[in-house]
Amino acid sequence: MHQMDLTEGVIWKKLILYAGPVVLSSLLQSAYSITDLIVAGWFIGKDGISAINNASQVMMILTQIIMGITTGGNILMGQYFGSKDRSNRVKTNRTMFGFALSAGALLSVLLFLLSRPILAALRAPALEEATAYLQVCSAGLIAIFGYNALAAMLRSVGNSKQPFYCVAVTAGCNIALDCLFMGGFRWGVRGAALATVLAQWASFVVCLVYVLRHRDLFGLVRRQISFHKDKMVQILKLGIPCAVQMTVVGLSWLAMTFLINAYGVEASAASGICAKVKDVALLVTIALYTAATTMVAQCLGAKKFDRASRVVHVAMRLSLAVTAVLILGIELLAPQILSVFHPDQGTMEIAVRNLRIEILGQIFYASFMVYNALPMGAGHTMFALGSSLLNCIVVRVILALILNHFYGLVGIFWACAIAPASSVPLGYLYERTGVWRRALVQGEES
Repeated sequence: MHQMDLTEGVIWKKLILYAGPVVLSSLLQSAYSITDLIVAGWFIGKDGISAINNASQVMMILTQIIMGITTGGNILMGQYFGSKDRSNRVKTNRTMFGFALSAGALLSVLLFLLSRPILAALRAPALEEATAYLQVCSAGLIAIFGYNALAAMLRSVGNSKQPFYCVAVTAGCNIALDCLFMGGFRWGVRGAALATVLAQWASFVVCLVYVLRHRDLFGLVRRQISFHKDKMVQILKLGIPCAVQMTVVGLSWLAMTFLINAYGVEASAASGICAKVKDVALLVTIALYTAATTMVAQCLGAKKFDRASRVVHVAMRLSLAVTAVLILGIELLAPQILSVFHPDQGTMEIAVRNLRIEILGQIFYASFMVYNALPMGAGHTMFALGSSLLNCIVVRVILALILNHFYGLVGIFWACAIAPASSVPLGYLYERTGVWRRALVQGEES
């Protein structure tokens, strides 16, 4: 069983060892997500790309809800692992997994019933195709929720390799089934959605089997899912601000999608393509943020405060260096990168302009996201929520409305690029105050 004590050793080496599999996992996730759009671009056209983009924005919000809740569990479990408290860590594991399965089942039904009204409210240009895609995707929510709970358990003990193997299964299945269902069977967007759902269930099953085989570490036993009220309260106390934070991020992007949809199917398709490329460019920063959060949680659980601070500084330098190189490469090669999606001329022109503007904002993400690893690892999730409210709502949405009025579509692109800069000073000030050195959440028993 692979696990990693992140409270000892050379920081940059531990970060890279932990973040490496996370980057690879995220690359594979992006690969199968991008494959949907590439295959749709070749076999369905811009209507298919637009439909998948709009439906995916809704799925992203629901996925971020469970990612937020399980982040709360990951923080708690990481601190218990750092303090060698197995009993409470196992109780947290069981409670979080049971909650994830229950919530996934409920939201699956609600999403199937509400798919069309949600997409109509977004003014989705290809409404019928988008509705079909989203309704099929609703069948994957239990798998998504369950997988995220299991992955949080693995990350809390320093195991970032097993989630990579699970995602490799997902990516391989999804890419093969995309080509078969859309290219071979010509099932259109329903084929793309079905490929994604089957791949999600495959990943969940592989991860579940692994965790059940290592029940001595994780405490999960077949047919024995238990809820511990005190742990559920602690998970929700930490996780709800994370979930709200991630939902706020998703809602702000839904607002951008709403504004962009007003410019027609070409703008909608171009936005969807660019979003995938930007997501890939952000993978290293997300991986370093994930690694730093777990590392900080373990260090704080072991009362190693100075090491926790150094973790953030080292992760920041790595994140900024990699991001600067990626920005330069994308600025130079934007048309060539976007050509793999086979867009028509009008879509390509909008997409190149969109990408070259918005990619500049990645340098701000590289900074504030790593800063957020400190409050997240300490369990001060309300800080991360406040930071997201500032850059996603106060700045991004309001600025987009203003710039859209004066400069049209290009103004929306610039608003998205500028917005994350507003959270950088907050992260800096939080780190300098030292508030994260105070009492840890693992000591707050109800």
